Amino acid sequence: MRVFVTVVDLGSQSAAADHLDLSRPVVSRYLAELEDWVGARLMHRTTRKLSLTAAGSEILPRCRQMLELSTDMQAAVSEPHDAPRGLLRISVSTSFGQAQLADAMAAYVKRYPGVSIDLQMLDRTVNLVDERIDLAIRTSNDLDPNLIARRLTVCRSVVCAAPAYLRDNPPPQRVEELSRHNCLTHSYFGKSLWHFEEDGEPVSVPVQGNISANEASTLLRATLAGAGVAMLPTYQAGVHVHAGELVRLLPDAEPRQMNIYAVYASRKHMPAALRSMLDFLVERFPENPKWDIGL
Repeated sequence: MRVFVTVVDLGSQSAAADHLDLSRPVVSRYLAELEDWVGARLMHRTTRKLSLTAAGSEILPRCRQMLELSTDMQAAVSEPHDAPRGLLRISVSTSFGQAQLADAMAAYVKRYPGVSIDLQMLDRTVNLVDERIDLAIRTSNDLDPNLIARRLTVCRSVVCAAPAYLRDNPPPQRVEELSRHNCLTHSYFGKSLWHFEEDGEPVSVPVQGNISANEASTLLRATLAGAGVAMLPTYQAGVHVHAGELVRLLPDAEPRQMNIYAVYASRKHMPAALRSMLDFLVERFPENPKWDIGL
């Protein structure tokens, strides 16, 4: 698997052979053995370039995860247990950063006082290498396979509105009725179409409204002010639903779920601070996060 990933990263078998200090025939044999084990061809091989097959694209991120796990196992028994220290630059969306990660970082530095955190709240996809980001928290179902990702938890959403809005606008009873409401939308996600699962079937409904924004915190404030109906992540809106400041709508229709990942560029020479941060985030954000309780 390490040979396969290295060939993909470097673009050729000869470059991978040099990097891994192996002969070209050994690299070819390892690739063939992996294909035999998987039961599918992983790469198209020509004299000019290599390209992944559909099976190779499926296998690549899983190979990265298994290699990451093996590295973690080795580090657990071979590295001295020195306290983590140093600076970590972390990129995160504004909404998740404000709602969840800021408190988490406060707890982390209390546990590991030798580590400093530079939190970059950015509502765009950053280039980890060019922007010197050690770790990015991303919400997605389609990650770049060239990066290493550790899944943290699930991101669920809730359709909601403030009581003030619902006093003047009868709440929708079916998802199709959302098209009659003033829906506050995200500029990049679900701008004009909201996706649900209802009775086990996917349902999409066109929506429109007079306020859109490129980050969810602004939509939350507008929703609390009674401007309309919004689809917001539960990590952000859950506390307001529990407090009665927002009312959950259409509880039988589940908005499309996404995953939350911790993403980083390389497992080589991973500093103790980054490894401890990954372990801390997995512990902090379990499969069934506390913000979803009761929703």
